[in-house]
Amino acid sequence: MPTVTGTAFGRLMSVLDGSFADYRVIDHEAEGQTLRASVLRGHAPAQAAKCMVVRVRRKAPTEHVTVLAVVPGDRRVDFKKVRRLFGGADAALADRAHAERITGCVSGCVIPFAFDPGLHLVVDPELLVHDEIYFNAARLDRSIALGTEHFLVLSDPLVAPIAR
Repeated sequence: MPTVTGTAFGRLMSVLDGSFADYRVIDHEAEGQTLRASVLRGHAPAQAAKCMVVRVRRKAPTEHVTVLAVVPGDRRVDFKKVRRLFGGADAALADRAHAERITGCVSGCVIPFAFDPGLHLVVDPELLVHDEIYFNAARLDRSIALGTEHFLVLSDPLVAPIAR
């Protein structure tokens, strides 16, 4: 059984607590759907960081790149844009087991941080126009409101248009 600090939630809180970040913890009913979670948290869906794990297949059939694609909560991931960004032959959602293993989060509460070196974090710039973003904190019943500038410094993502 992992310790709290060994979980994605624990790692996230260690990063936030060990930084200068301006953030709030929001407790709410368990919810994994972005639009419903946005209502529970009391913000516009466009401020939600919707996190999707995408597998990009390169030219060789066995060569893959795993991407954590983060888009505004009212948008969808454009798989063609992600594929092109990583020079792939195709792109699709990763299977649930792989996504949960590489993020350390169950489906529905993936955080917009890549703690695994095999996971490439890409954030759509439309999410970053807000002063604050919201996301489930690796738990379905707890979320984080985080200043966007602090998110960028702490997560160090590639910023590219990947939403449709």
